[in-house]
Amino acid sequence: MEETLKQTRTDGNNCLKVVFFGPESSGKTTVSRQLASYFNTVYVPEYMRVYLQKKWDDSKEKCTKVDLMPIAIGQMKAENEASEKANKVLICDTNLLEIKVYSEYYYDGFCPSEIKKYAQENTYDLYFLTYIDTKWQIDDLRDRPDEREEMFRIFEAQLIDYNLRYEVLKGSQNVRFGFAVEKIEKLLKEKKNAYK
Repeated sequence: MEETLKQTRTDGNNCLKVVFFGPESSGKTTVSRQLASYFNTVYVPEYMRVYLQKKWDDSKEKCTKVDLMPIAIGQMKAENEASEKANKVLICDTNLLEIKVYSEYYYDGFCPSEIKKYAQENTYDLYFLTYIDTKWQIDDLRDRPDEREEMFRIFEAQLIDYNLRYEVLKGSQNVRFGFAVEKIEKLLKEKKNAYK
């Protein structure tokens, strides 16, 4: 089962991997979709939302510890399938590191060891840490409107602890989009020059 959490496409020279990372209702999905369209590539949706929405619709139950591995497996399955279809950029609307952060936050430091292992081993070229200057929107799954600032600090601390390359994404939708495009295009240029 553990191998299902491993990235299958690791040829970094062919595909730039970008992750959107941050608290709930901070604009990850909106900008992910915009960028995938702009770069004419695929985007990996947040499987946790799909899985937990179905669970809520079917039984009005929230996430528990037993859901963590199926969520992680579903996320990596979607990412690995999308990576085979991506052109020069793969846009991920979350990854295993986000699942790890939420797991540890909601379950008093608990996270399955397999998720922790691959959250650290799977590689991405850039993280966009989404700031909380977006309006919090209620839905069936979101439940911490007053803890977004604390969550933002936790997410940023995780990126720093893992020594990951990241940029903070804030401002209006147009500002976020333009900033992200600029950073991705710069990385694509760097990558192209590195393989000449």
